[in-house]
Amino acid sequence: MATSSGAPFWSGPKRPPTPLQFSADDPLHLGFIIAAANLRAFNYGLKGSTDPALFKKAVEAAMVPEFVPKQGVKIATDPKEAEKAPAAPPPDEDEASDAIVATLPAPSSLAGYRMTPVDFEKDDDTNFHIDFIAAASNLRARNYKITEADHHRTKQIAGKIIPAIATTTSLVTGLVCLELLKLMQPAKPIESFKNGFVNLALPFVSFSEPIAAPKRKIGAKGAEWTLWDRYEVDEGRELTLKEFLAYFQERHKLE
Repeated sequence: MATSSGAPFWSGPKRPPTPLQFSADDPLHLGFIIAAANLRAFNYGLKGSTDPALFKKAVEAAMVPEFVPKQGVKIATDPKEAEKAPAAPPPDEDEASDAIVATLPAPSSLAGYRMTPVDFEKDDDTNFHIDFIAAASNLRARNYKITEADHHRTKQIAGKIIPAIATTTSLVTGLVCLELLKLMQPAKPIESFKNGFVNLALPFVSFSEPIAAPKRKIGAKGAEWTLWDRYEVDEGRELTLKEFLAYFQERHKLE
């Protein structure tokens, strides 16, 4: 596989991945299964297990179909080639949402059903959190022949990443959610909304009131509008330009 210039695609910083063949005798492979299964069991309120023999017996009895690559799929080996390729039309969000909802079971079938979310905690060596991260990252490293990290090193890396996620991101998300709650309340005055500025390095947090969008009128006696207002045109079919102009003349008395 080569680029348009004739250079090998897998060269320089690009490392070709190597598929792994699962083996229950490999501690890393089995460790991933044990950690993932116990996290899943916690979600569903089931009792987990740490017995390697139990998991080894279960995976050896499992029948996993052999992976077969899809036929007719073309993968761009050159960035320029990918840029020239026509972009696929975006999926319809409403149709995608309806398809997901259609796959969900009826609420009546889930009476009394509860799922328990997992709150990440790196300092508890019995909850399988670091075990799962270490196994998943080391399997990925093994795919690309990258140096693997032990349990202690993985915990160190996670300890450096989590505080950044749990501070700035959570603060910004919380402030945005507060503003969304205000939008859901009817007749909320604009003074109730706030723009927020945050710099945790100082630390500094300040709020200001947003400025209302200028209002304009359609003609001398027409309705008021701002740049946030929109006309929705849905006739159930495509309109010609002539029909589009006639629509506004007839429905909204606009020229």
